[in-house]
Amino acid sequence: MHDELPSEHDDWLFAFLNKAIKLAIRALAILMVLVIFWGVGDVIYVLYQKLISPPFMLLEITDIFKTFATFLAVLIAIEIYQNIVIYIRTDILPIRLVIATALMAIARKVIIFDFKNIEPMYVFATATVTLALGITYYLVGLHHEKKEI
Repeated sequence: MHDELPSEHDDWLFAFLNKAIKLAIRALAILMVLVIFWGVGDVIYVLYQKLISPPFMLLEITDIFKTFATFLAVLIAIEIYQNIVIYIRTDILPIRLVIATALMAIARKVIIFDFKNIEPMYVFATATVTLALGITYYLVGLHHEKKEI
């Protein structure tokens, strides 16, 4: 795990600091799992509250979009957890997974856009970021395909 953070180091201070960083990464993984469970609980609670309030067992379109946004937030948290786990296990930064996580976060943002209260430039900037991430994901995928051949 992480050759760049060796536990055995010539300098005792760096050995200690490297161990502390590894511990911090594990703490982040634990916290992310708690966030995931909290998010699932939040989805259940919000759906329950919306379904029992009048009109009974009906959701408005805004409620559905908010639910989608919450689902995607939980999925993004799961992706971040996977990034942390891969980071712990290897010394490789999972670029494709990080880009996919960013694309999912942008998709979540687009789903919850309130076009009545949003500036056109904000929509344009979001589209530009989405396009840049999509192109990057594609190019990184091409690079990985060439490596596997």
